[in-house]
Formats: sequence, structure tokens, C-alpha cells
Amino acid sequence: MLKALGRQLFMVELGVKYIKIFSKTFFHPFISLKQGYKQLSHERQNYSNKVLEFLNIEVKVYGKVPTQNHILYAINHRSLLDIIVMESIFSQHNKNGTWIAKQELFDAVYGKFFEYSGCISVDLENGRGLIKFFKKIKHTLNQIDDFNIYIFPEGERFSGEGVTSFQSGAAKIAKSNKLSVVNVHIDDTLEKVLSEAPFKEKKIVEVHFDKILTHENLEENYKMFMQKVKNG
Repeated sequence: MLKALGRQLFMVELGVKYIKIFSKTFFHPFISLKQGYKQLSHERQNYSNKVLEFLNIEVKVYGKVPTQNHILYAINHRSLLDIIVMESIFSQHNKNGTWIAKQELFDAVYGKFFEYSGCISVDLENGRGLIKFFKKIKHTLNQIDDFNIYIFPEGERFSGEGVTSFQSGAAKIAKSNKLSVVNVHIDDTLEKVLSEAPFKEKKIVEVHFDKILTHENLEENYKMFMQKVKNG
């Protein structure tokens, strides 16, 4: 009980601090789009590394994080830690990019964290909103040569076995912007890991990166990759 309370207080207090840090870049009147996203990516990574350090979690990567950019990273989603773990990995490879998130997250109590940190919202129920969303993605990719897209194709956290059905957004983003795809599988037990953190001894979390693929058969390719990971 006390451990859970301490964890929650730390993450909330750090999150509030970083909302202020993000806002300085988000509302900067003269910063370029490229420099803005680069700075916000850097600050998200700093935040994530501080959280993992507090929780005493270390990330072990299998496979290679591509050196090239303009890649869509398709990631399974089990826990609040998923983004934090991925940002920690990206910090080691100087990656610049954005997370695609549902509009509901931006409307929640912690919505300013997502908005000011450079995430891009999408409202799946709003036709005009979807058009605006795809235009923003295309414009951003055209303006920033080292930009990447991070997305949970399932659309929300999934607690069942394997992965649930993918929504169509990830494949559409990749196809319309001619993006390569890299599938990423994060340790399925991450929600349990979060519930037990912080740890006295270092806790290892495993993340597997697939090779670079095209956008075709995204869900099928992901499930094949996940099975390969499971089989060792």
C-alpha cells in the first residue's frame, strides 16, 4: 500500500514538473517544428529515464533499433509503462518522434501532459478530425527528416492473451506516408511489473525489435513476430 502510494506520488509530481517543462517548448513563439519536436522528444525521454530509475527497472533490448528514420513503430500495449520503456530506448538512439493517442486521453485530467509533450491526438469518431489528423501527420513528416511515428495498433491497453485486433489507423498512416514499419513487442507482464515497483533489486524488462518491413499485412506480420518472440 505504501509502496503504491509512493510510486503514484512520485510519478504525479514528476509529471506536473514536466508539464511545465514541455509547455516552454510547446508555446515557444519562434521555435521551428523540427527543433520543437526534437526538444519535446528529448524531454519525454528524460522524464521516462527518471521514472525507470526510481522504479529500479532496466530495459534489455533484443534486435536492433534502426538508424534510419521516417519509421512507424507498431507496439503492443499492456501498461502505462509501455511509453516510458520505449522512450528510454529511444533516448539511447537519439530518436525524434511522436505518439499517436486517442482524443479521450487529451481530455482527461492528465491530458496536458500528452498535449504539451508533443503527442498527436486522433478522434476516430470525427470525419473532419480524421482528415485534419492525416494532414498534420503528412505535413510533419514532410518538414522533419528525422521524424518517427510511435503507435499502439490495438488502440488501447489489452489484458488478454497475445494481441487484440488492430485498428486500421497504423496501416493507413504508414501507407499514405510511405513509411517503413518496425514491430516491437514489450514484455507482456509489464502491468504486473508496475504494480510491484519500485524494486529493491534491479528488475529487467525485455523489449524485442523486428526487422524493417513494409506496411502490408501489418497485423499478420505482427502476430508472426510475436509468436517468434514467444518461441524464443
